[in-house]
Amino acid sequence: MDLSNLKPAQGSTKGKRRIGRGQASGKGGTSTKGHKGQKSRSGYSRKIGFEGGQMPLQRRVPKFGFKNINRKEYKGINISTLQELADARKVTNIDVDLLVEAGLVRKDSLVKILGNGELKAKLNVKAHAFSKSAVTAIEAAAGTVEKI
Repeated sequence: MDLSNLKPAQGSTKGKRRIGRGQASGKGGTSTKGHKGQKSRSGYSRKIGFEGGQMPLQRRVPKFGFKNINRKEYKGINISTLQELADARKVTNIDVDLLVEAGLVRKDSLVKILGNGELKAKLNVKAHAFSKSAVTAIEAAAGTVEKI
Protein backbone atom coordinates (compact mmCIF):
# COMPACT_ATOMS: atom_id res chain seq x y z
CA MET A 1 0.00 0.00 0.00
CA ASP A 2 1.21 3.51 -0.80
CA LEU A 3 -0.20 7.01 -1.28
CA SER A 4 -1.15 6.38 -4.91
CA ASN A 5 -3.79 3.77 -4.11
CA LEU A 6 -5.46 5.22 -1.00
CA LYS A 7 -9.24 5.66 -1.18
CA PRO A 8 -12.09 6.10 1.34
CA ALA A 9 -13.85 3.09 2.87
CA GLN A 10 -16.70 1.52 0.89
CA GLY A 11 -19.95 3.47 1.42
CA SER A 12 -18.36 6.27 3.43
CA THR A 13 -18.70 8.91 0.67
CA LYS A 14 -21.68 9.92 -1.44
CA GLY A 15 -21.58 11.00 -5.07
CA LYS A 16 -22.16 14.65 -6.00
CA ARG A 17 -25.78 15.46 -6.94
CA ARG A 18 -25.85 16.45 -10.62
CA ILE A 19 -28.51 19.12 -11.03
CA GLY A 20 -29.57 20.94 -14.18
CA ARG A 21 -28.85 18.01 -16.50
CA GLY A 22 -32.26 17.57 -18.14
CA GLN A 23 -35.79 16.54 -17.16
CA ALA A 24 -34.98 12.83 -17.14
CA SER A 25 -32.62 13.24 -14.20
CA GLY A 26 -35.45 14.48 -11.96
CA LYS A 27 -33.31 17.51 -11.09
CA GLY A 28 -33.75 19.47 -14.34
CA GLY A 29 -35.83 22.56 -15.10
CA THR A 30 -35.42 24.85 -12.11
CA SER A 31 -32.53 22.76 -10.72
CA THR A 32 -34.09 22.48 -7.23
CA LYS A 33 -34.14 26.29 -6.80
CA GLY A 34 -37.90 26.84 -7.11
CA HIS A 35 -39.43 29.47 -9.42
CA LYS A 36 -37.98 32.95 -9.94
CA GLY A 37 -36.88 35.15 -7.04
CA GLN A 38 -33.49 36.42 -5.92
CA LYS A 39 -32.32 33.08 -4.52
CA SER A 40 -32.85 31.28 -7.81
CA ARG A 41 -30.48 33.55 -9.76
CA SER A 42 -26.88 32.68 -10.50
CA GLY A 43 -24.24 34.37 -8.36
CA TYR A 44 -26.64 34.94 -5.47
CA SER A 45 -25.09 35.35 -2.03
CA ARG A 46 -26.78 36.85 1.00
CA LYS A 47 -24.98 39.30 3.28
CA ILE A 48 -24.11 38.01 6.75
CA GLY A 49 -26.89 39.07 9.12
CA PHE A 50 -29.37 39.91 6.31
CA GLU A 51 -32.96 39.61 7.56
CA GLY A 52 -34.95 40.06 4.37
CA GLY A 53 -34.89 43.85 4.46
CA GLN A 54 -35.80 44.12 8.15
CA MET A 55 -33.30 46.18 10.14
CA PRO A 56 -30.65 43.59 11.12
CA LEU A 57 -29.94 42.80 14.75
CA GLN A 58 -26.41 44.24 14.71
CA ARG A 59 -27.87 47.60 13.62
CA ARG A 60 -30.91 47.51 15.96
CA VAL A 61 -28.85 46.99 19.12
CA PRO A 62 -27.08 50.14 20.34
CA LYS A 63 -23.30 50.30 20.65
CA PHE A 64 -21.70 51.14 23.98
CA GLY A 65 -18.33 51.18 25.71
CA PHE A 66 -14.90 51.27 24.16
CA LYS A 67 -11.74 49.19 23.93
CA ASN A 68 -8.70 50.84 25.49
CA ILE A 69 -5.83 50.22 23.07
CA ASN A 70 -3.26 51.08 25.77
CA ARG A 71 -4.52 48.49 28.29
CA LYS A 72 -1.89 46.19 29.80
CA GLU A 73 -3.22 42.74 30.61
CA TYR A 74 -1.52 41.23 33.69
CA LYS A 75 -1.64 37.61 34.84
CA GLY A 76 -2.32 37.70 38.59
CA ILE A 77 -0.33 35.43 40.91
CA ASN A 78 -1.22 35.39 44.62
CA ILE A 79 1.42 35.24 47.35
CA SER A 80 -0.16 31.97 48.54
CA THR A 81 0.89 30.49 45.17
CA LEU A 82 4.40 31.87 45.67
CA GLN A 83 4.53 30.20 49.11
CA GLU A 84 3.50 26.84 47.59
CA LEU A 85 6.13 27.26 44.86
CA ALA A 86 8.82 28.12 47.40
CA ASP A 87 7.93 25.06 49.51
CA ALA A 88 7.81 22.69 46.53
CA ARG A 89 10.99 23.86 44.79
CA LYS A 90 13.00 25.03 47.83
CA VAL A 91 13.77 28.44 46.25
CA THR A 92 14.16 31.95 47.67
CA ASN A 93 14.40 33.90 44.40
CA ILE A 94 11.21 33.96 42.34
CA ASP A 95 11.12 35.58 38.91
CA VAL A 96 9.05 35.30 35.73
CA ASP A 97 11.28 32.55 34.30
CA LEU A 98 10.58 30.33 37.33
CA LEU A 99 6.82 30.98 37.02
CA VAL A 100 6.96 30.04 33.32
CA GLU A 101 8.90 26.87 34.16
CA ALA A 102 6.28 25.99 36.80
CA GLY A 103 3.53 26.43 34.18
CA LEU A 104 1.78 29.29 35.99
CA VAL A 105 2.24 31.89 33.24
CA ARG A 106 3.19 32.05 29.58
CA LYS A 107 6.53 33.27 28.33
CA ASP A 108 5.12 36.55 26.96
CA SER A 109 2.77 37.31 29.90
CA LEU A 110 3.04 40.34 32.17
CA VAL A 111 2.95 39.17 35.81
CA LYS A 112 1.34 40.99 38.73
CA ILE A 113 1.83 39.68 42.27
CA LEU A 114 -1.37 39.94 44.34
CA GLY A 115 -1.70 39.90 48.13
CA ASN A 116 -4.18 37.05 48.69
CA GLY A 117 -2.95 34.37 51.08
CA GLU A 118 -0.21 34.08 53.68
CA LEU A 119 3.53 34.27 53.13
CA LYS A 120 5.96 32.73 55.65
CA ALA A 121 9.12 32.29 53.54
CA LYS A 122 11.66 35.04 52.94
CA LEU A 123 11.43 35.57 49.17
CA ASN A 124 13.12 37.86 46.66
CA VAL A 125 10.42 38.43 44.04
CA LYS A 126 10.88 39.95 40.57
CA ALA A 127 7.73 40.75 38.55
CA HIS A 128 6.20 43.39 36.30
CA ALA A 129 3.77 44.77 38.91
CA PHE A 130 2.78 44.34 42.56
CA SER A 131 -0.32 45.20 44.57
CA LYS A 132 0.20 47.24 47.75
CA SER A 133 -0.93 44.34 49.95
CA ALA A 134 1.53 41.99 48.22
CA VAL A 135 4.43 44.41 48.78
CA THR A 136 3.60 44.76 52.49
CA ALA A 137 3.25 40.97 52.91
CA ILE A 138 6.56 40.20 51.17
CA GLU A 139 8.44 42.90 53.09
CA ALA A 140 6.83 41.78 56.38
CA ALA A 141 8.36 38.34 55.75
CA ALA A 142 11.78 40.05 55.32
CA GLY A 143 11.72 39.55 51.54
CA THR A 144 12.48 42.00 48.71
CA VAL A 145 10.40 43.30 45.82
CA GLU A 146 11.84 44.26 42.43
CA LYS A 147 9.87 45.60 39.44
CA ILE A 148 11.09 44.48 36.03
